[in-house]
Amino acid sequence: MDFLSRDEAPFTPEQWAKVDEVVVQTAKQVLTGRKLIHMYGPLGAGVQSVHIDDFGAIGQGEVDFFGESDGPAVKTLNRRFAEIPLVYKDFSLAWRDMENSRQLGLPLDLSAAANAAAQCARKEDELIFLGNSALGYEGLLNVAGATRLAKQDWREGENAFLDIAGALAGLTGKGFVGKFALVVSPDLYMQMQRLQPVTGLLEIERVKQLLDGNLYQTAVLGSNKAVLVCAEPQNMDLVVGQDMITGYLGPEKLNHAFRILETILLRVKRKDAVVIFE
Repeated sequence: MDFLSRDEAPFTPEQWAKVDEVVVQTAKQVLTGRKLIHMYGPLGAGVQSVHIDDFGAIGQGEVDFFGESDGPAVKTLNRRFAEIPLVYKDFSLAWRDMENSRQLGLPLDLSAAANAAAQCARKEDELIFLGNSALGYEGLLNVAGATRLAKQDWREGENAFLDIAGALAGLTGKGFVGKFALVVSPDLYMQMQRLQPVTGLLEIERVKQLLDGNLYQTAVLGSNKAVLVCAEPQNMDLVVGQDMITGYLGPEKLNHAFRILETILLRVKRKDAVVIFE
């Protein structure tokens, strides 16, 4: 990976390993989309585009004695190619801090790297859930063709449980099976922290039981937002060209500039696998 220019940085292999550890561990703490969406790749940093297939609504299978029924085949109804965007965040380390670490044998403070990794991870989740209208990318909360449901007030009664159970029944009724996952904004997550009458359970515990524990929250959704998906790879995946990594940009007034980068793209193949609560 010569494009990262890591050999030109004043780092030992051990220091680079520490940078990578900090970046990866920080990103894992922030990332939500990767917890539920299957990753397709990494394909390599040089892969710049990928095809996106739309299968539309898939009908039921056929049954007869001689196999002569002419039911519709499952096939790609529409294919387009999309560029895999670059997500990145730069950070800088002061030359004096690096010299201090080298001369005294002290650990190098990588707080700047950790903060940059957190922002890069947040931008990845924004691309997954919100898309990017300026670049023409859709996210799970605005993908055209998704099912949209008007939700009730989740602060009252069993409204959250009933809304989610109804949406889940709708997906299973369409034939979706496998991993169902719900992602909510932090305010809705807190609204489900209520004891339910008679059951003695928190509402959030009942919802998690419906989803086999696949309930997540992320601040990128803003407020009063939720999306339910059947997150199997035949329905959607996250295309990864270059996974998150750190490169060296070079010296700037004796200080040292770095870039955390990745190339990713959400690919929704069956839009009816997404339910948006409004």
